[in-house]
Amino acid sequence: MEEYRIGQAAELLGVSVDTVRRWADGGKLTTRRTAGGHRVVEGADLARFAAEAAEAPEPGPITGQSARNRFTGIVTRVVRDRVAAQVELQAGPHRIVSLMTREAADELGLEPGVLAVAAVKATNVVVELPAG
Repeated sequence: MEEYRIGQAAELLGVSVDTVRRWADGGKLTTRRTAGGHRVVEGADLARFAAEAAEAPEPGPITGQSARNRFTGIVTRVVRDRVAAQVELQAGPHRIVSLMTREAADELGLEPGVLAVAAVKATNVVVELPAG
């Protein structure tokens, strides 16, 4: 089972390290200490927390930027049938859903808690700039 240090968990959740520590101290996120005294989060626990706690932030002023096309996140859900698989990642406040073959999901070992990168390639991308 994969484990994540507090800093890694914070990056994946899109929050500060102090926020993750407060969540752990408050009992919202389960952590344990390593023999060296470092806090770690089990991957499956982090995936569950990311899926439950995810709230899309209120959009603030957009100042003319386009989103990057690679999102590092944690797998929160994998649904497989005989041919296809639906894989959900939580990358900070962003929930990304990918459809792929079951064979690809199996070969990659995709399960909740696994660190993954979603690379988005699209022929149509809308870029918006707000008025003002």
